Amino acid sequence: MWPVLLVYHLVLILQLEAQSPCLTHPTFREPDNSDITVVCGTNRIDLQILLCPMYFNGYSEAMVALNGQFFTPECRGNADWTVDPPVVKFQFYITEPYLSICSNKLTISQEIGSGLFSDFSSVQSVNISGVVNTLDPNAGTITYKQEIKYMFSCRYPLQYLLNNTEISVSGVSLAIKDNNGSFISTLSMHLFEDLAYTTRLTIPPLGLNLKTRVFVEVRATNLTQRFNVLLDRCYATTSPYPGNSTSFDLFIGCHKEPQTVMFVNGELQAARFSFEAFRFTEHRNRTVSTSYIHCATRLCEKTFCRSLRQNCTVFGRKRREVQSAQGTSVSDAATITSGPIITKVDEVLGAVPAASVNRRQERTVIGISVAAGLFGGLCVVMLALLIYKISKSQFSVGKSTLSH
Repeated sequence: MWPVLLVYHLVLILQLEAQSPCLTHPTFREPDNSDITVVCGTNRIDLQILLCPMYFNGYSEAMVALNGQFFTPECRGNADWTVDPPVVKFQFYITEPYLSICSNKLTISQEIGSGLFSDFSSVQSVNISGVVNTLDPNAGTITYKQEIKYMFSCRYPLQYLLNNTEISVSGVSLAIKDNNGSFISTLSMHLFEDLAYTTRLTIPPLGLNLKTRVFVEVRATNLTQRFNVLLDRCYATTSPYPGNSTSFDLFIGCHKEPQTVMFVNGELQAARFSFEAFRFTEHRNRTVSTSYIHCATRLCEKTFCRSLRQNCTVFGRKRREVQSAQGTSVSDAATITSGPIITKVDEVLGAVPAASVNRRQERTVIGISVAAGLFGGLCVVMLALLIYKISKSQFSVGKSTLSH
């Protein structure tokens, strides 16, 4: 009995010492909705909850946990008394083990596409939600302590525009109770030179040869295995800013160019395709032709991806000029760099000086004249030989008649 009482009093003393900074702090009050802030990151969710309102109601950081998982260490928070105001911090990664271990809820919703995705009838969003609640260890049949619940949610749109401008991930604003996030930094676009996707493509200074096959991969990392990568549209432009430049579609939905080959799309956490290097005709007077690849990409739940592939033809659309990425709910969040693609332009396709043309024409005329002279001389010789043979044959016949 005595050891138990000593431990109990020790806990009370520690709680009083920890509570002392809160006694005179302005946040030592009743709990409020504004006590919690939520940061929906690209690979994890961070929560911060004010500590002093908890102490005001008789709780401590040891009495709160995610979704009531009080006996799971990964679901407990850590107090930070070095900041003002003091907070208890929770964080968990958006991967399958961490989502399920603390019983966070994941729901998927379908919406009508918007902005660049307005051509595609349905896109998905994922919502991750949960609650941080308190536990009264002394509660029996009744309790006099008011339970505290802090509910939170993060909404992640699963549609993105990946292109090769500089990476620019916007900072996430803090929100109360819920927030919108982005998986954009988990996505990457890389170019390869082989079908095995093992050797990164290195573009020489003078550019690639035309019809060189370029292999493209868009991959998601550090994500729950519930989602696959689906490419809705990939296209090339003459400028890294697609809004005001010439564009060429490599594929839109199921409709693709003959030189475009799809390998994997919507089946794994990586999508792969290839195309043959080409040049834009507006670059005919340049030494090299530079183009940029952009992909309208989304993450989709595996069964939903499967239905999209099975009903692929419903997404066929006529080619159109690329719309500006600004103004859409997703594409202005971030962009990913894949680098420009440079192809050679043969010299014979460029402008030829007039003097060179004249000299070339003169050489052509002389060559034709010489050939005609030789051919005429050959004809005369053959005709003379023919006449000689005929005359000789007639002379032989006449001589034979006289002898008889």
